[in-house]
Amino acid sequence: MRSDIYTRVTAEIMAALEHGAGEWRAPWFHDGAHAARPTNVASGKRYRGINTVALWVAAMTSGYSDGLWGTYRQWQAAGAQVRKGERSTTVVLWKQIASREETKAEDDGKDDGGRARMVARAFSVFNLAQVDGYERPLTPCLPESERLAHAEDFIANLGIRTVFGGSEAFYRPSVDTVFMPEFAQFRDAASFYGVWLHEHGHASGAKHRLDRDLSGRFGSAAYAVEECCVEILSGLVLADLGIAHHPRPDHAAYIASWLKVMAADPRAIFTAAGKAQQAADWMHAQQPVPMPLSDTEETVTARLIV
Repeated sequence: MRSDIYTRVTAEIMAALEHGAGEWRAPWFHDGAHAARPTNVASGKRYRGINTVALWVAAMTSGYSDGLWGTYRQWQAAGAQVRKGERSTTVVLWKQIASREETKAEDDGKDDGGRARMVARAFSVFNLAQVDGYERPLTPCLPESERLAHAEDFIANLGIRTVFGGSEAFYRPSVDTVFMPEFAQFRDAASFYGVWLHEHGHASGAKHRLDRDLSGRFGSAAYAVEECCVEILSGLVLADLGIAHHPRPDHAAYIASWLKVMAADPRAIFTAAGKAQQAADWMHAQQPVPMPLSDTEETVTARLIV
């Protein structure tokens, strides 16, 4: 029965959380192509905190339209050259180091209760617009042949408008619309449909649908519970559709990223799972013909993505 599948999927997600889910990363490709997403050219990682703000201001002041940044040496390593006379922007890297007392304790083989401390190191970075000779590496494109017709039909039957383009995935309540990167930007089909279902999960909670309100119990953590809810939902429906019969590592890692916010209420994850099942049931209720779980598994076994 579908409820048994949901119980198993939720249990597997919980087990993954208990054993350490790892670090979550967006399942579609980011190349820092927009100034609003400052990204380091060497690591491919997004800048965070005050560094993001500093690079936003620098891009706005100088009219940079690209979000790719790097130090002088990083650009050299990438085969590019910072143009003479270009002014840099300062970013800060915080690093944890041992205190003198802790270092001395280690040398003496004794534990003097030393504490780790944080130090800041400043770096000068340059925008892509300030260098010559850099070519973006080709981004792998997911071929259209990987699309899954039964999943497309399932989501279409939900009747929620989707706009494709850009490099962010989100649901905008004011226009009741889901926004998604293009299919070709995703690492695999399961990632694409998982994210698409995730955003439709947010849409399911709209007032004219399930009217999902978590603010009463969870207060400021309501958004975290909502994110966990729709990510669990994504795993449940992917299993229903035969796209992934077990939760992908992405699901547990994403949920783990929100659990810190919900640490004060250990029952929050179970509430999220219950709301996820309610949303999954709503999605199935929108289908013109109920989908027998066994038939679904048989028809897509050849294209199963695990």
